[in-house]
Amino acid sequence: MSQHGKRYRSFNGRYDRDALYGVGDAIDLVKSMASAKFDETVELAVRLGVDPRKADQIVRGTLTLPAGTGKSVRVAVFAAGEQAAEARAAGADIVGADDLVARVRDEGFLDFDVAIATPDLMGQVGGLGRILGPRGLMPNPKTGTVTTDVGRAVTEFKGGRVEYRTDKVGNVHLPVGRVSFTKTDLAANVHAVIEELVRAKPSAAKGRYLLSVTLSSTMGPGVRIDPARAREVEEELAATA
Repeated sequence: MSQHGKRYRSFNGRYDRDALYGVGDAIDLVKSMASAKFDETVELAVRLGVDPRKADQIVRGTLTLPAGTGKSVRVAVFAAGEQAAEARAAGADIVGADDLVARVRDEGFLDFDVAIATPDLMGQVGGLGRILGPRGLMPNPKTGTVTTDVGRAVTEFKGGRVEYRTDKVGNVHLPVGRVSFTKTDLAANVHAVIEELVRAKPSAAKGRYLLSVTLSSTMGPGVRIDPARAREVEEELAATA
């Protein structure tokens, strides 16, 4: 048997894989089953009732997690002049214009987690689409990563702003903290993600929207969260729209 198999067998009896838990109970279970020697990332996976093959049903955007991600985020900024200086002052890890474009294009430099660009440089950055796109690093106005306010963008991404986008089958995966986070902080982040996804529901999406919600740590099993409470959030937001 593999070590992975032994690890998963050790979870037997601690929880019901088929049960639907409340957010608080799910967090308790995820924290209790995290046994790695490092501070595991806690991830939320949400299956949405959309057809991402249709452009008007792609769900994407950014949100700021109230308790942050617990992760050190390396930010690269494609900017020149005063905006480059603004990016450096805000704490950007890599800043450049033509030189940074050439470094990515010619050397395959990708040692960053988020890429931000000013609109005037998107003509050049756009040529890096085949390199940045598959890795989810291509700047885009919809996610706030193409902007003239680079200082603010750097601060937000350093402080817990994350990007999300449906994959080819309609799933959204997002980190919501670390196992070491308090239950309160993890719950705040989970609720923030659910509320954001509900707000981003495409008008073209019909029927049930939040199909499943699963919480897990890096090395732990997935704990299913009852999406009914999340649907209550959806109904409340719809009523106030």
